[in-house]
Amino acid sequence: MPYKECWEYQRTLFEEMLRRQGEESDFAGYILFVEHPAVYTLGKSGKAQNMLISEEMLTRLGAEFYHIDRGGDITFHGEGQVVCYPILDIAKLGIGLRRYIEILEESVIATIAHYGIEGHRLEGATGVWLRDEVEGANGECAERNWRKICAIGVKASRFVTMHGLALNASTDLKWFTMINPCGFTDKGVTSITKELGREVSFDEAGKVLCEELLRNFGLTAEN
Repeated sequence: MPYKECWEYQRTLFEEMLRRQGEESDFAGYILFVEHPAVYTLGKSGKAQNMLISEEMLTRLGAEFYHIDRGGDITFHGEGQVVCYPILDIAKLGIGLRRYIEILEESVIATIAHYGIEGHRLEGATGVWLRDEVEGANGECAERNWRKICAIGVKASRFVTMHGLALNASTDLKWFTMINPCGFTDKGVTSITKELGREVSFDEAGKVLCEELLRNFGLTAEN
């Protein structure tokens, strides 16, 4: 689904969930899974200079660009990437925004663990990261090479969330060379496919992620 169309759909569901607050119902909201054509999005506090190519080059590549109302800096969405937008009333789940983001991270970490990949949190950098530790001469860890496999950027108002996460399943990573991903210049980007050396599709990774999100949020899907 094109990004703008999905963004408008998110807002429709977001407004619905705001209207439904106070209802005697255990309905907590929606979780959308979508694959976008190539698009770059910049969060409300992001820096435009983290886009490294011109508008003309964007058009030539067939990509779009949107400045949007989530947290975080710039990221890419495209084919082979599992983009997930939970529109949830987290008050019904009995959690706050910090715990909500932790559950997103935990669900992604569990998803990639399904493939034998160890994910990590990185202090001061929301999302899920992989790392290689480089030993120094004395055998201690001299440095860690961090690479992001999942970006997270959310918005919440009156305890209803929108936007969400983007997990690289089989994403073409060349798109990330045209930005400073999430504003970082010293860290890399990876995908499940790159780490395993075999293709893992949107459908395959999305199914695992959906199961982990439902389990960690304590939700049951209606369909």
